[in-house]
Amino acid sequence: MKRVLVDPITRIEGHLRIEAMLNDHNVIENAASTGTMWRGIEVILEGRDPRDAWAFCERICGVCTTVHALASVRAVENALAIDVPRNAQIIRNIMELTQYVQDHVIHFYHLHALDWVDVVSALKANPKATADLAQTVSPHWPTSTPGYFTDIQSTLKKFVESGQLGIFQNAYWGHPAYKLPPEANLMAVAHYLEALRWQKDIIKIHTVFGGKNPHPHYQVGGVASAISLNGDNAINIERLNLVAKLIQDADAFVNGVYIPDLLAVASFYPEWTKYGGGLGSFMSYGDIPLNGLNDPAHFRFPRGVVLNKNLAEVLPVDLADPEQVREEVTHSWYTYPNGQQALHPWDGVTEPNYTGPKPPYQQLDENAKYSWLKSPRWKGHAVEVGPLARMIVGYASGNTEIKEVVNDALGRLKVDASALFSTLGRTAARGLETKLAVGWLQAEYDRLLANLKSGDTTTADTTKFSPSTWPTDAKGFGFTEAPRGSLGHWVKIHEGKIARYQIVVPSTWNASPKDAQGQHGAYEAALMGTPMADPRRPVEILRTIHSFDPCLACASHVIGPDGRKVAEIVVR
Repeated sequence: MKRVLVDPITRIEGHLRIEAMLNDHNVIENAASTGTMWRGIEVILEGRDPRDAWAFCERICGVCTTVHALASVRAVENALAIDVPRNAQIIRNIMELTQYVQDHVIHFYHLHALDWVDVVSALKANPKATADLAQTVSPHWPTSTPGYFTDIQSTLKKFVESGQLGIFQNAYWGHPAYKLPPEANLMAVAHYLEALRWQKDIIKIHTVFGGKNPHPHYQVGGVASAISLNGDNAINIERLNLVAKLIQDADAFVNGVYIPDLLAVASFYPEWTKYGGGLGSFMSYGDIPLNGLNDPAHFRFPRGVVLNKNLAEVLPVDLADPEQVREEVTHSWYTYPNGQQALHPWDGVTEPNYTGPKPPYQQLDENAKYSWLKSPRWKGHAVEVGPLARMIVGYASGNTEIKEVVNDALGRLKVDASALFSTLGRTAARGLETKLAVGWLQAEYDRLLANLKSGDTTTADTTKFSPSTWPTDAKGFGFTEAPRGSLGHWVKIHEGKIARYQIVVPSTWNASPKDAQGQHGAYEAALMGTPMADPRRPVEILRTIHSFDPCLACASHVIGPDGRKVAEIVVR
């Protein structure tokens, strides 16, 4: 078979290599997903104070900038039986939902839309016709005028004529797989630039509650920010009013621009409801608790597993069960003690064992070890995590809000529920989740305000903050549904210090190599069966891989036991 190599995959966080094997009809029959980078945070954490773990974990990635901190403090709180006050629970929800909205909008416009939008084609657009289209697609958005689109087109023309396309350089413009008319392309480019300006505002919510962004502050036992509605040196009513305004602006952009653009673009690519379905099995840890983490029945995102597209059954998930979540290393550059191939994260080991070719190399052997990513499995099953998984689990669980937005989108696109199991379904699910998240942001803000008005301003419980109150040995797990999917942190604490720390992230689930049973990870499975119009310009591979929104900075593990880097990978 012909082999198509894409290394590195661009417009993602981290370094990912994809090798796709094509038959004589240019259809992908096999694929290998390789993580070519490392992080080493887990080894760095050993011996440190568990109350500080969140600050290290948060810096695994600068994109999903808050989720590792949240999972980390939850893991330590679970280990030490620390309860979090109601205000802190709500503020954490607000910070997480803010991350969803910002991250998903950035993903659509700046990381994924260019797989569907031909930027250079926008130079052929008629600005008046573009304005007419935009007023139809986004009737309440104020910038949809001929003059506005003329200015955008002029700016773009200067880029192209200079030969320096900048952020639009080295793409596959003119590829036959692009189907949008020039006017739709010009509208999308304009909204790309607007989204770039807008996203810097919504993260001010993180600065209000967490002091800064990226990497807002957290605290074991709650949140770090004090609240005094009439004070000057804490979060007061003025700051809360700013948050309210930012939420309103986010709602206007998501529902007035992002969702209409998503549905408009999707309508030109109906064939992509047939490609990219992949595993057909999905998992969600559940998140956005309304009554604490011990009551998953009242999570806004339901918890569970759906296997083999069976929407009639949702299986339970237990993160403390050592038989449920296990990581394999059969095709990963690691070794486990005593020849073991699968370990629960509490017993996880990060010992590198690179056996691949010396970089730079032409290709890897997918039948041997070929990735720095491990292979997480749920009860031995390969599962997909992320927005599509959350929508599938929520839909199968009968969640009213999720079913409503999913059914509405399916109706507008005139497709049935089977269309969800696809590249386009995965892309649409992220948008629908954003629509839910921005509505939930307002609901969580209202909950916070009501609780504060009742006289409760407590934001942290410090009764167990001192190590003198801790048992000699403790272990716990923390989880969250990060924008990219199910994220878990597992910690063991001995005499007040971290004895072991393991992190299993969404992109490890999705980008994992094969396991001992030959089961592919979600990326690999999703590529199979996809036809390619021009293998030399593999836009089809980018469409499916980008639909997962990869974050390889989170997913890779490797560092030597003495802190030295194990290998140096040069990407040319």
